[in-house]
Formats: sequence, C-alpha cells, structure tokens
Amino acid sequence: MKDLNPNAVGLSAAILAGLCMLIIGVLAMFGVYMEGFEAMKAYHIFFDATVVGVLLGIVEGFIFTYVAGYLFALLYNKIAK
Repeated sequence: MKDLNPNAVGLSAAILAGLCMLIIGVLAMFGVYMEGFEAMKAYHIFFDATVVGVLLGIVEGFIFTYVAGYLFALLYNKIAK
C-alpha cells in the first residue's frame, strides 16, 4: 500500500477550506447563507463579512486545515503500516 504524502494532503485540504471560506464570505457580504456564515464565524476568530475579514478568515482556515491534513496523513501512514 502506498503512503500518503502529508504535504499534498495538507495542501489539498487547505485549498478546499480556503475556497469554502471565500464562497461563504462572499455570500455573506450579499446577505445570503447567513446561517453558514454565523457557524463559520463561531469557529474562526478573524472571519467577518468584510473583504479584510474574508481574507483573514481564508488565511486562518488555510493554516489550520493544512496542519490538520498534514497530521491526518502522518497518523494514517503510521496506522496503515
């Protein structure tokens, strides 16, 4: 069985998380999908319905998700062996 590349898993997950933050943030700026925005805002310190808030939320989400994906791949590789 082939090992997962922790960097690739972390980066892939982080890119998807960043895109989700962007979509939810832009929708919130137009007053759409506010329930999703409020849920995301509850877990991300810098996320807000402003351009700066969305950019900071994307960076924050990217970093946290990269670390989580990286650790997931490391743990998966250990367990799979």
